[in-house]
Amino acid sequence: MNLVAPELDRYILDLLPPRDPVIAEMEAFAAEHDVPIVGPAVGTLLETLARSISAERVFELGSAIGYSTAFFARAVGRGGQVTYTDGDSRKAEQAKGYLERLGFLDRVVMRVGDAAESLEATTGYYDLIFIDVDKDGYPRALQAAAPRVRRGGFLIADNVLWSGKVVDPNVRDAATEGIRVFNKRLFALPEFSTVIVPLRDGVAIARRQA
Repeated sequence: MNLVAPELDRYILDLLPPRDPVIAEMEAFAAEHDVPIVGPAVGTLLETLARSISAERVFELGSAIGYSTAFFARAVGRGGQVTYTDGDSRKAEQAKGYLERLGFLDRVVMRVGDAAESLEATTGYYDLIFIDVDKDGYPRALQAAAPRVRRGGFLIADNVLWSGKVVDPNVRDAATEGIRVFNKRLFALPEFSTVIVPLRDGVAIARRQA
């Protein structure tokens, strides 16, 4: 199921300004090798939201080749910090190379392993936490992330409409069920104001009450 008509999706993408050559290279690699990335429209949304609260401390649960990491790193600026996590050390090395070429490596902490466990191993609050792990792990990620968002900060998750499968009663796989549970639990959190934006594959945006 297309969340947005392909023509409208193309229109949105065509309105975006040209990306940095390294970002464009990441997009080409992801398309060629079927690596999931948020894409430029969602990347721009993430950067805009981070800038809107002057985020200085961001944690990503699931970072792959570092595409969304780059948008967050640009948002936090020098002196800020983005924590990258991924379970694949090869992807982490590839992400490190891209981020170094972009000039962002000095503001990124690289962690390889389980994303929720990596978050739980840290201390303090984050201005923004972004969830993009394997979808059956979304409820676990929410449990780890929600208490760690500072007041006025954002908890954001990608793929929350899952190509429309969340509304198909015949789809009962672990990934889809994980997203359904995540969405219900996120919207039930009284300390967050939550909305889903049907951009690309659906982005949940929850702001913790100040």
